[in-house]
Amino acid sequence: MVILRGHYSRILYFLLLFLSLKFCSSLSSPSFSTNTSLQLCSYYDRLALIEFKNNFSQNSDASSECPTSYPKTKSWKEGGDCCSWDGVTCDTVTGRVIGLDLNCSWLQGSLYANNSLFRLSHLQKLNLAYNDFNNSEISPKFGQFKSLTDLDISNSMFFGEVPSEISHLSNLISLDISSNRLRFEDLPLQRLVQNCSLLKQLFLEVVDLSSIDTNSLMNLSSSLTDLRLNRCRLQGMFPSSILYLLHLRIVDLSDNEGLNIRLPDSNWSSPLEELHFDHVSFTGELPESIGDLISLKQLSLQSSNLTGSIPASIGNLLQLTHLQGDGNNFNGKIPSSLTNLSQLQVLSLENNKLVGPVPNFSNPSKLVHLDLQSNLLSGTIPSGLFNLPSLRSLDLSENQFTGPINEFQSQSLERLVLGGSNKLNGCVPSSIFNLVNLAVLDLSSNSFSGTLDVVMFSKLQHLHYLNLSDSSNLSFNNTVVHLDKKKKKNTVVHHIFPNLRRLYLASCNLTEFPYFIRDLKDLYHLDLSNNRLFGQIPEWMLEVGIDTLGFLNLGNNYLTGIKELPWKSLWFLDLHSNLLQGLLPIPVKVDIYLISNNNLTGEIPSLICNFTSLVDLDLSNNSFSGTIPTCFGSLSSLNVLNLQKNTFSGRIPEFFDEGSALVSLNLNDNQLEGPLPRSLANCKMLGLLDLGNNRINDTFPHWLKNLTQLQVLVLKSNHFHGSIQDCKDSHCFSKLQIFDISNNEFSGPLPAKYFENMQATMKTDGEVMRVIVYSFQDPIFVVMKRQKYQLPRIIVTFKFIDFSNNMFRGEIPDVIGKLTYLKGLNFSHNNIGGDIPSSLGNLRNLEWLDLSSNRLTGNIPRQLTSIAFLSLLNLSQNELVGPIPSGGQFNTFDNSSYEENLGLCGSPLSMACDNSGEIPQSPPSLQEEDDSGSWFDWKICIMMGYSSGLVMGLSVGYIVFSGTQQWLERMVERYGSRKVKRSTQRQRGGRN
Repeated sequence: MVILRGHYSRILYFLLLFLSLKFCSSLSSPSFSTNTSLQLCSYYDRLALIEFKNNFSQNSDASSECPTSYPKTKSWKEGGDCCSWDGVTCDTVTGRVIGLDLNCSWLQGSLYANNSLFRLSHLQKLNLAYNDFNNSEISPKFGQFKSLTDLDISNSMFFGEVPSEISHLSNLISLDISSNRLRFEDLPLQRLVQNCSLLKQLFLEVVDLSSIDTNSLMNLSSSLTDLRLNRCRLQGMFPSSILYLLHLRIVDLSDNEGLNIRLPDSNWSSPLEELHFDHVSFTGELPESIGDLISLKQLSLQSSNLTGSIPASIGNLLQLTHLQGDGNNFNGKIPSSLTNLSQLQVLSLENNKLVGPVPNFSNPSKLVHLDLQSNLLSGTIPSGLFNLPSLRSLDLSENQFTGPINEFQSQSLERLVLGGSNKLNGCVPSSIFNLVNLAVLDLSSNSFSGTLDVVMFSKLQHLHYLNLSDSSNLSFNNTVVHLDKKKKKNTVVHHIFPNLRRLYLASCNLTEFPYFIRDLKDLYHLDLSNNRLFGQIPEWMLEVGIDTLGFLNLGNNYLTGIKELPWKSLWFLDLHSNLLQGLLPIPVKVDIYLISNNNLTGEIPSLICNFTSLVDLDLSNNSFSGTIPTCFGSLSSLNVLNLQKNTFSGRIPEFFDEGSALVSLNLNDNQLEGPLPRSLANCKMLGLLDLGNNRINDTFPHWLKNLTQLQVLVLKSNHFHGSIQDCKDSHCFSKLQIFDISNNEFSGPLPAKYFENMQATMKTDGEVMRVIVYSFQDPIFVVMKRQKYQLPRIIVTFKFIDFSNNMFRGEIPDVIGKLTYLKGLNFSHNNIGGDIPSSLGNLRNLEWLDLSSNRLTGNIPRQLTSIAFLSLLNLSQNELVGPIPSGGQFNTFDNSSYEENLGLCGSPLSMACDNSGEIPQSPPSLQEEDDSGSWFDWKICIMMGYSSGLVMGLSVGYIVFSGTQQWLERMVERYGSRKVKRSTQRQRGGRN
């Protein structure tokens, strides 16, 4: 019995030894192996995983943002070893699941608090990124994973507030909850920062942090290496102490427009490798201390309000590969020290105020992308740029470069943009046509000379963008015929541009449609505007890009007709300023349709209203007739409607529905009549309303006061009448900048409250008018310097008021003097009396002032001489008295500015003032005597003439009476009834 017991002991010993060896062999493999032959999976964890799998459907769209994705849980089978399942990692000793990587796994469904996931209590790493959890909230049960070191639930459609229980994960090393619809309150974030002392990576991209105090971030772990808080709506001053953390490598605070940053001025050395501060607000300049970050590889500072020069110390960053500072206010020269950066691959400094020459980047052989567009750089393009072996993109457009460009020694370029406001000259280098990888070529708006033959482009088989517009000295030969030497005859070359998608040949002196484009079946953009194209659009042109063409500009040519507009994808069509005749051609589809300045006739077909996405419709300067279609009211997307200079008649329809998107409405110079439609008040976005030169009969539309965006109001030359009631609301017409109601029948006092509300004329032009964004082609005409002017498309600088040729009375209100940014003021041909307010001297930007043909009295205020830009002054035909002020612009005005003010004296009038500043008294003349004296004596003279001879008496009497009658007529004209005068003027066509 003892022997047997010892035998079993030895057997048990060897069995334990065998299992120990087997166990040790398993330890030689990685402890987080997902492919082990042992059945180590915990029974309870396996059940939890199977239940987790069954709670979700599998949909590839749930992981559509992943380059590669597949349903990892599909391999999970009941009864199998869960440690061998895809995405599952087990502890090799206990068999408990410690890692779950299900990123990009097609999971779709809600993740509730009772989900079996939360039974995997030993999890150390959890990755659920790039799935669709259907706007689930983050459960507080995530805080139960006490052993969790890595949590990634980014891009997985989580929603709501981040629970404070996240701060219980004190062992966290990496946390990524970015790109969800989440919100982090200040207190939970503070607790997270305090409790997670091991945290190295914190990724909160797109998480709403708008309510946190940025000082809550000051206690971030000293172990932190990566901090990504971009697009988080952060506000306030970012604690610069974070930038001193000893292990920090990456900081991304981009796209937090309410955040302010000040970089350390000194003693700033750390292992930082990436700094991304795009679209944040910097305080101060980029400091010299930036040169201390010798490990820095990427520096991105786009649109961050930086000023000053780029510090030369940036040349110390020898590891730098990316430098992006677009859209700032950098000035001064580009530091030559940048040429020291031999690792530099991307240099982008577009849209700044940099001046001077470009350094000769011959050393950085790794430079791939160089973008310096939209600066003030000058000189010639340095020769080194043409020798860079890795350069793929070069953009120097919108600068002031001059001289010729050299031949390219490398064929690596894929993008070459030299257009814009440069003044490059000479011949186009032949080496450009050997850049076989070139996809984008822009040589527009330069002074290149010579002739480009289309066949020269035959090697550029990858070219998809070509812009040669506005090169007046460059001839473009679009022939596709070349001499075949073998066959000794001309042959047609086809498919020169097999991949061309965008072609711009505006202002290239073309006299015919380029024949080579007939092969471009997939063309997206085509601009042939401002050429000399004659006659009908050729039929073969109608096949070009029939399914793809979206942008077509044939404006400003001599085209007389088009058979049809067959393009199916068209969104932009410009046919303005041609010789098109007949009815309005209707495209298959269009969003922006510009066909002004042609000879089109007939009514607008209702088919135009089928374009429900129509944004801009310009039919101006044609001969369209009939009524305005009421169906325009169905075009809910319409922003700009321009029908001016046609012969539309009838009333303006009541088609302006609630919620109208209309921004600009121009019906000027038609034959429209009746009252204004009250539905115009529904156009809350309206910025321009021009109804001038029609037959509209109504009172002033005070009900437009609620159009808070209205900046241009033109009602001139209609039959508006009555007084203008002052608006009690301080916001009515507050953005008005052009206010023209001239040549109507308005009466009563001038509306002082309206002038007081015109806040936009009291401010600078810091913001271009919002309506200009929609490409106004609506011209505004003003009488300026006695000439009729059409204002340019950007009209914000012309802020003026024109109330002339009405029947306004009363006095000029003092409040006019507050409109300090007015360019023009015209109150002429009214019945306005009283003194000229001295406050008009505050209108320091005024260029023309016309107060003529009124009843103004008193002196001309000396304060007017301080208006430095005043170039037109008309005070004629009033009752002004006293000396004409001298000095400033007043020394440049002639008699016409003051004529027919009998009480004025001084230069430039011939009547000098006496010592008291008045007109000197002279002996009374016959014409100045009253009836009691001179008239009686005159009759006596006539009677005396009878006694000495009838003929002599009648002759003298006729001469004297004739002079008296002319004098009386002048007095009536000057001081008689203004209404009689105005009526006479209008009968004679006196309305401007």
